[in-house]
Amino acid sequence: MRTAYRVIAYLIALGVLVQAASIAYALFGLSAWVETGGVLDKAAMESETTDFSGVGGFPLHGINGQLVIPLFVLVLLVVAFFAQVRGGLKWAGIIVGLVVLQVLLGMLGRSLVGLGALHGLNALALFVVAVVAARVPGVERPGSGRPSRLAEPAA
Repeated sequence: MRTAYRVIAYLIALGVLVQAASIAYALFGLSAWVETGGVLDKAAMESETTDFSGVGGFPLHGINGQLVIPLFVLVLLVVAFFAQVRGGLKWAGIIVGLVVLQVLLGMLGRSLVGLGALHGLNALALFVVAVVAARVPGVERPGSGRPSRLAEPAA
């Protein structure tokens, strides 16, 4: 269970990287399309025929951010109950909170554009916390009979 906890936490961090890559791919493709004469207006945004290199980044960002990562987070929370990782449930709870905030910031960002900056900053926080959570299983519970993976500093 400890390994499952670690792997799922790393998958969440990887999901954040996929988020960043997919939205960058989409926006750079959109920018190149506009620079070559493409017109981005409401009709183009609502059209399912608007096509440019990178357009697939938008649905990938949406599906990964609203379905895949939240699913991994729920699995992490369940695994955290059973994994007996010191602080694991705490870190899983923080990740749940950051993902809920991230989804809300993404949804509200169309109405309050300034939330886009917070969406990006929260993504960085989510990445860091997921990596920290993944590294927590390396520190054993006191009395578990197993040595800590973290070396004590030499005296």
